Amino acid sequence: MNPTNGAANSTSTFHTSSTSIATTAAGSNGTQSGARTPTGGAGSKKPASIRTLGRSSSEALPSKRSSSGSTPAGSSGKDGKARASTMPAGTPGVALQKIRSTPRLPHDKEAEPVPSTVMYWSRAPVYGTIPMRTMRAHSVTLVDTTAWLFGGCDDKDCSKDIYCFDTETMQWSHPDTLGEVPPPCRAHTSTLVDRKLVMFGGGQGPTYYDSVYVLDTALRRWTRPNLPEPRPAPRRAHTAVLYQHKIWVFGGGNGMTALNDVWTLDVSAINKMKWTEVETVGRKPGPRGYHTANLIGNVMVVVGGSDGKECFTDIWCLNLDTLVWTQVKLQPAHRRLAHSATQVGSYLFIFGGYNGSEYCSDLLLLNLVSLQYETRTVLGKPPVQRGYHATVLADSRVFLFGGFNGGTAFDDVHILDLAAGAYLPQVTSFNIEV
Repeated sequence: MNPTNGAANSTSTFHTSSTSIATTAAGSNGTQSGARTPTGGAGSKKPASIRTLGRSSSEALPSKRSSSGSTPAGSSGKDGKARASTMPAGTPGVALQKIRSTPRLPHDKEAEPVPSTVMYWSRAPVYGTIPMRTMRAHSVTLVDTTAWLFGGCDDKDCSKDIYCFDTETMQWSHPDTLGEVPPPCRAHTSTLVDRKLVMFGGGQGPTYYDSVYVLDTALRRWTRPNLPEPRPAPRRAHTAVLYQHKIWVFGGGNGMTALNDVWTLDVSAINKMKWTEVETVGRKPGPRGYHTANLIGNVMVVVGGSDGKECFTDIWCLNLDTLVWTQVKLQPAHRRLAHSATQVGSYLFIFGGYNGSEYCSDLLLLNLVSLQYETRTVLGKPPVQRGYHATVLADSRVFLFGGFNGGTAFDDVHILDLAAGAYLPQVTSFNIEV
């Protein structure tokens, strides 16, 4: 079930021959203030966007450009702080960049004071070499304090460029990279291994990839290792976690059907990587994509997803030592696909996504000890309804990048300040009992 032609985190479009579920979308990319306020923002409704999963692969999102997915340089808006590069128009092989030399500080005259102990949403005051495109189905990987954004698609095509976001200064940069650069890509996975980003899968338009690329973030050089057979089928909408020097890949879709297989990529020697298919024990989750997976100790926790017909509420745990799957029973349950799930200590912070009828902007907290959802007060102006975004935890803040609401793709960055919950990431001594 794919409400749109895009994805986020480890999600993407895959097709099935089954009946698809048509969807509608609400929300717009209106200006949001970062000043503290006790109310949440919501955009105005757009006409319904009906995009289904059951179409043929040849009808998938077209690719109109063969290089990066950058859009033409735009203006900064009314504050005049951003500027396009001064390269002469028509210069071959040169992409214009939008530079903002001073942060645009959020301000809302109508904001009311709120307690400083409460978790709080705000829009990041970004500056620097700002991405010139909207972002959905991209990956964001944190290396120290820098978030590395790769790929994804805007309203027209996919991208293969890299942007870096400093989570301490809020500055964007657009580094040049060398080597064998991957093709434009969306709905891939990006896994951090010894300061290297290991990219797998994804695709563009009707094309699905089974290739692996490695970006050395210190040298800024790409390599494409030549891996022996067997290899997993090309796919998008899958997930990946790193455990015991292996990248564990689960699910996704290959353009014809959803998948529920498990593969490992041995990365103990980055120049001698090898794939192995894993045989798990017991009843396993149904085929799915658009789910999330987080490594908690030695357990991979899979939340939600879709098989092209149904939006799932279930949560599954795979013990990576015993290879036993266990389903978690939840009351209440929440349907989610194309959401994000970020580990914050003994919680998973699950934001947004699609629930089978509309995009969401709520924050769900899954307690990993009780394995039940909890509610907490969150103030400020949250991001508008969206899915296919990406999130990372940096210190005591969760950063959210981009996304898509069925009609509008976003290029914004939002911050969830944990406030009095800043201790949560330090909670590491607990076990999942399933």
